[in-house]
Amino acid sequence: MTAKGSGTKDDPWQLQTPHGTSEFQMYRAPDANPPALVCTVGSTELRYHLGCIEDLQQMLKAHGDWMELGNADEQKPAKEGTVEAWGRSPDNPVGGWYGIKKGLRGRFGNYVPPVLEALGLVELEHNPRNNRVRAL
Repeated sequence: MTAKGSGTKDDPWQLQTPHGTSEFQMYRAPDANPPALVCTVGSTELRYHLGCIEDLQQMLKAHGDWMELGNADEQKPAKEGTVEAWGRSPDNPVGGWYGIKKGLRGRFGNYVPPVLEALGLVELEHNPRNNRVRAL
């Protein structure tokens, strides 16, 4: 899927979730503390560590194959072996949650991969359920 926007606060990426039923906006906020990838879904704002873009791409390259996205709110467990589980793992480059705002740290597997797709870094499936991603 193609995204409109340049990924700045004034011109955010206009994206869709992998299953294509929900729209959201994302932009880079390098001057935030900590630097963030800001996601706006309706009136809700989620923030992820800005380094997640590069870190996720590198992890997917090392993985070398398709990986399930997984998708879970912070309060629910993430399925092992998914992008969502990696986005919370103490073994990832930030040593835990990529999500910054307590209570809104989940859904990493739902909102971050479409940004990588828009940047041409990954191939992302767009099925009704159980989507996967792989590095290009």
